Amino acid sequence: QVQLVESGGGLGRAGGSLNLSCPASGVASSIYNMGWFPQAPGKEREFVAGISWTSTTDYVDSVQGRFTISRDNAKNTVYLQMNSLKPEDTAVYYCAADRFHTGPDHLDYDYWGQGTQVTVSS
Repeated sequence: QVQLVESGGGLGRAGGSLNLSCPASGVASSIYNMGWFPQAPGKEREFVAGISWTSTTDYVDSVQGRFTISRDNAKNTVYLQMNSLKPEDTAVYYCAADRFHTGPDHLDYDYWGQGTQVTVSS
């Protein structure tokens, strides 16, 4: 079992930055593929960034160049550095992990955190 606990959300301003963290416990998360999935009110949970256990990264076009996903295996932690924030980035951001799958389909991920709220004001 993998336990994930997101932190770092809060209120940001358009053009500003936030850095989300997702420490994992229970197993060595270094062998897990990880992803960040925001969910806005009334919308589906959607993929914005992922990092494989080999540290290959993937982003959706809307955050390319603004968000950076990274991992520190020594700390069992995945990060999402969010720059140039936009009001449309407002959502609850969930961290997810899976041993065998990567990519944008949230149904492929077995383990989820409780989410951290990100609110961006204009």
